[in-house]
Amino acid sequence: MGVMRTLGWGVLLLSTACGASRTAVTKAEPGTGGSGAEDVSVASTTRRYVDEDLGFEIVRPTAEWQLDETNERTPEGLAIPVILRHRVSGAQVVLQVAPGVATPTQFAERLTQGLRQQPGFTTTDPQPIALSDNAVGFDFQVGDGVRGKVAVREGNSGRVLMMLATWPTEVSDDVTVSVDELMAGVRPLPEPSVAVRATPRAPEPEPGDPR
Repeated sequence: MGVMRTLGWGVLLLSTACGASRTAVTKAEPGTGGSGAEDVSVASTTRRYVDEDLGFEIVRPTAEWQLDETNERTPEGLAIPVILRHRVSGAQVVLQVAPGVATPTQFAERLTQGLRQQPGFTTTDPQPIALSDNAVGFDFQVGDGVRGKVAVREGNSGRVLMMLATWPTEVSDDVTVSVDELMAGVRPLPEPSVAVRATPRAPEPEPGDPR
């Protein structure tokens, strides 16, 4: 039951993201928190974002990607820590961090099924993608105005990272390439236990050593 509630929230969030992309086609909204010049300055020097609590990092490909922290969390434990918006085109990527109650493939399959039940949504079938050994993704379209893609990969400490991207249909190929680069820049941090396993061991005794 918890799995379906989590996936239902993902479908809802995708629908919301698509609505935001439609708005961006007709209205370019300014960045939040200060003037545009200040936002560009900050973005250009802080393109790497690290969340140690949820165990992931994001490396933005260009300063045109604005990162907004949301720190939202559902009662089922699904975190929505950040939303990334492309300043020029209106493309955006929503990151969700879910508990590992299903594999990336199961998440992607059930998200696909849920989206196909939404009016105007068409999707491809989930397939392995190059983000990691177990990453799965699919493309989708909403009417004639919005395209998007979903990528799901394992995070650390039993979590799953889900990236939900949308963009206006008429954007240039450079924007879709930038979306792919941004998704590739969302990565799990190394497991905390790696540092423990790396502790040097005592040397083995040499043959004939009285130890």
